Amino acid sequence: MSNGLKKILVVDDEKQVLEYLSHILKRANYEVIATTKGKEVIDLASKSKPDLIILDIVLTDMDGSDVASSLSSDPFTAKIPILFLTGILKKKEESFVEKTGKSYVIAKPVTAPELLKMVNKILAG
Repeated sequence: MSNGLKKILVVDDEKQVLEYLSHILKRANYEVIATTKGKEVIDLASKSKPDLIILDIVLTDMDGSDVASSLSSDPFTAKIPILFLTGILKKKEESFVEKTGKSYVIAKPVTAPELLKMVNKILAG
């Protein structure tokens, strides 16, 4: 299903946040794949090959930084940039962002212009 749109995998355990982010991205002409489960991310990323993953750090089933570490250690997903979406940045995530050079952080609550500016910056670059 190649429609020429950039594909973004969005992960947040709060359904309202997931719907909000998905709506913003779809209106900006991105293809969106969404899940509330951290444990589904690796499989979804391997199958769908997104151009970007927006990942909440605090998930109910798995820590977002653990998800990011798993993605980085899998050759099929290691090069996908990750945008951490968080209200709380822990040292673990801060270290991951600095170490990988392909991860970014944006704070919750995020506005549509802030989100799109960061997404466009990452995908452009």
